[in-house]
Amino acid sequence: MMVPKQSQTSDVAGTQEEGYPMSEVEPEISVDCRGETCPIPLVEFRKAVMRAEPGQIIEVVGTHGPSKEEIPMAVESLGLELIRIEEEGDETWHIFVRR
Repeated sequence: MMVPKQSQTSDVAGTQEEGYPMSEVEPEISVDCRGETCPIPLVEFRKAVMRAEPGQIIEVVGTHGPSKEEIPMAVESLGLELIRIEEEGDETWHIFVRR
């Protein structure tokens, strides 16, 4: 569950998704990898992709900088949709992906 936070948002797919403001997009699957380093965030993301139904949104939360770069690369190679990346504070990031 996402908690209100101060964040910077990078809308990859635009500011709206199917007519809904981005702030109203709720993930069906959320993976919390805060404090984990490679390869754990990527492995947990791939497990979430296998559990997700087509069209479902996955949120990955983490603090490991390189994973913030690796997960979007995996999204592209898997042919998934990168919805957006949010940065919360100095370390925490949220990546939203549609399967």
